[in-house]
Amino acid sequence: MRDPAFRAGLLVESIECMLEGDMETGKALLRDYINATIGFKELGSLTQKSPKSLMRMFSPDGNPTASNFFCILHMLQQKEGLQFQIRTLH
Repeated sequence: MRDPAFRAGLLVESIECMLEGDMETGKALLRDYINATIGFKELGSLTQKSPKSLMRMFSPDGNPTASNFFCILHMLQQKEGLQFQIRTLH
């Protein structure tokens, strides 16, 4: 995936889905993002987790722990050169 704006948009959309409670779509989008960018092998090296374990976390039945999810998100932000912020809306 060569378009940086599209990559960033896909990553943002996956997180927004999860924050809205749509974990299934969020995980699917995040899985697609990982497959299309760094891949699970490189992500495994960066996070010191097995690629198969990472793939299971983001499968339809997967349920990553908060610790694993935020570690992965941190690595993806660094790789993409992004920094996410959460703001409240009133």
